[in-house]
Amino acid sequence: MLNRRAALAATLGLSLSASFATIAIAQAPAGKVTVVTSFSKDVTDPIKKAFEKAAPGVTLEVQNRNTNAGVKYVEETKANNQVDLFWASAPDAFEVLKGKKLLTAYKPKATGIPEKIGSYPINDPQGFYFGFAASGYGIMWNDRYAKANKLPEPKDWQDLAKPVFYDHVSIASPARSGTTHLTIETILQGEGWENGWRTIKNMAGNFRSITERSFGVPEAVNSGQVGVGIVIDFFALSAQASGFPVKFVYPSVTTVVPANVGIVANPPNKAAAEAFIEFLLSPTGQEVLLEPGIRRLPVNPAVYAKAGDDYPNPFTDPRFQKMIGFDVDKSEARTAVVDTLFDQLISFQLDALKGVTKTLHEVDAALAKKPNPQAKALADEARALIAALPVTQIQASSPELRAAFTGGKEKGARQAEVEAQWASFARENYAKAKVKAEEALKAAK
Repeated sequence: MLNRRAALAATLGLSLSASFATIAIAQAPAGKVTVVTSFSKDVTDPIKKAFEKAAPGVTLEVQNRNTNAGVKYVEETKANNQVDLFWASAPDAFEVLKGKKLLTAYKPKATGIPEKIGSYPINDPQGFYFGFAASGYGIMWNDRYAKANKLPEPKDWQDLAKPVFYDHVSIASPARSGTTHLTIETILQGEGWENGWRTIKNMAGNFRSITERSFGVPEAVNSGQVGVGIVIDFFALSAQASGFPVKFVYPSVTTVVPANVGIVANPPNKAAAEAFIEFLLSPTGQEVLLEPGIRRLPVNPAVYAKAGDDYPNPFTDPRFQKMIGFDVDKSEARTAVVDTLFDQLISFQLDALKGVTKTLHEVDAALAKKPNPQAKALADEARALIAALPVTQIQASSPELRAAFTGGKEKGARQAEVEAQWASFARENYAKAKVKAEEALKAAK
């Protein structure tokens, strides 16, 4: 009798175990999970491989779009959504999606991640997006190129405005690169609206090129096509780990903010989307960020124990404690205005800006040999014309101007009108500055 009972219990136990296993399998994520991301394949491929190994029933489909295009795609496809996740560096892009109710709230189960990195919250307080890595912004240069062209090692943004860097600097367009937008916005927040734009324009006068995608800049620096690039830190860190002769510096005015991931509203595969977030925030997922081809800064402090001593650690490195606090609300309120100003004042007027900048460099060289008050006064007038702006900081965030760019009733004709006004403003000012600079050069000789 006892043996029969034992056999029955064993049979029942096996039956219950099988039932629980069936339930677990049924609840496990499976199928395709689609992510829209601005990250390059160098970042996404290793993470995709590691995630699919950790979640055997799931396939990660990666759709690469720049940040702005990705936001528009999520918005345009919301009625028939095929996207599960949005994955990018720019926190203000997530604020835009959140404001339009295009993200789903979630509470990750991962532990060991602090509330802040520096002074910046790692996760959205309402739980609509989550930091998985930290990002800092700065200057990358090719050491061999620099030595061949006798370029000094830059330490700050203002260094890139010096005559020696003329035609040696590259940047991506902030209108097409979320990370470059954050860099430009960081300078504006750190130095103030007018002084920040002055610094940006002074650097721009030395630009060799303005690329369409952010990773076009480090590729050019790595190959020696250009000497210096304004980049997000992991581009330089991964290049160094891959053996390229590059160096990187965080300027005094910069910031560190989280790169984020969020679940899109009404995702077709919510379970798999949640699994991807849990993987990214797990120790295993965080350790993938240390791989040579990625070299991003994990948000789990414990993971840095597996990094080298020279690996930047935003939780212990004093450089990061001095970085400015980034105001994501201010950035989000004027994103389109800042990006459009950059294009109309710099990208589309680069030749004119470089022309007057080159003449002013020649004036400075002449004045260094022989001071001339008249020439200096004319050069100062030229620089004031270059630095002038068509809008104030208050106007840049005003509802009236935002409406022209962000879907208000006046969008369309109003946007074209504003862009034409700014382009005309830049052309006229740079032309006047060129005349003043040439007069200054004539007086200085």
